[in-house]
Amino acid sequence: QVHLVESGGDLVQPGGSLRLSCVASGIVFSYYHMAWYRQAPGNERELVAGVTSGGIADYRDSVKGRFTASRDDGKNMVFLQMNNLQPEDTAVYYCKATHIRFLDDHWGQGTQVTVSS
Repeated sequence: QVHLVESGGDLVQPGGSLRLSCVASGIVFSYYHMAWYRQAPGNERELVAGVTSGGIADYRDSVKGRFTASRDDGKNMVFLQMNNLQPEDTAVYYCKATHIRFLDDHWGQGTQVTVSS
């Protein structure tokens, strides 16, 4: 059974930093592209960053230069380093795994990030 578990969400002041982690079990991690999504109240879930199975990362424009996504295949983990956080970054952040060939998706339960003074 596949499990993705996110952690690292917290309440932080504007300009602060957080590092989110997601650990996967039940999959061959290196066969999966990984991604971070977020969903704010009243909004649709949106893609924040993706890291391919080969370790190439890409980002939505609003977080470029502030967020860094990375993965550690030896630990079955993906990370999202978030710097200079702003109130508009407030959301529940989700980790997603997508098989590189069969494209089946698996989601975590989410972790809350709140940016407020």
